[in-house]
Amino acid sequence: GAADTPGLRCSVPAGWLPALQLVRRGSKAVTRHWKAMHFQRQKLMAVTEYIAPRPAVPERCLAPRRKVEEEEEYGYARLLRQQVEEAFRNNRMIAVCQYNSMSGEDMMLMRHYLRKHNIEVKFIVRPVLSQSRYKNLLPLFVSRNILLVSPETKAKEMLRVLKGVPQVNLLGACIDDTILSRQGVENFAKLPSLESSQGQTLGTLALLPSQTCSMLQHGAAHLAALLDGHIQQLQAGAGETGSPAGTEPAQSSGTQ
Repeated sequence: GAADTPGLRCSVPAGWLPALQLVRRGSKAVTRHWKAMHFQRQKLMAVTEYIAPRPAVPERCLAPRRKVEEEEEYGYARLLRQQVEEAFRNNRMIAVCQYNSMSGEDMMLMRHYLRKHNIEVKFIVRPVLSQSRYKNLLPLFVSRNILLVSPETKAKEMLRVLKGVPQVNLLGACIDDTILSRQGVENFAKLPSLESSQGQTLGTLALLPSQTCSMLQHGAAHLAALLDGHIQQLQAGAGETGSPAGTEPAQSSGTQ
């Protein structure tokens, strides 16, 4: 039969694939494992390793130095820097405010009312602030900001003017080299003026010596008053005892 014939093959149509295919998925057998290099070969590799020669001149001397190009400030920027430095140097009160959009007329009115109390409006330059002693105020500068500066500590007048300008919000201030928050500025404004505080202190200091002097003189004055009263009592007693003896002869002479 056909099965006994060794050269007989089954005819399979072209492009036909079996319905079931078995694919082996798995790792291949590892036939080689890592093995440490023999110490003689390690010595040979270390001896024959290539070492690049060092250059005769260091690299830092061969590379050209880059010139730092300093940006030149414009005249207007230099003028603003000088104005801000002068404002920080000559003023005792420096208030930081958030500046929102407002008309030019409102800005002019606010400047007019502040100028009546000797308070000026300054637009800050951040590089100048970062290089000055007021760099701790930088966290307050988060958006558009302005400065209200004055050589006097007129916090009460400043708050009164800002109360009518909702576009300008007070964030903090530096008064007499002390950084204050908005609440701190409001508490500072409630304090009495320096002249009245000095007058109260002077009156308190003058009252203590006067009280001490009066207390020291009270004992001597009381003793003197007691002695005067005792002397008057003695004189009155002596007069009462000596008046009958002196009056009787006068009466007898008059009757005769």
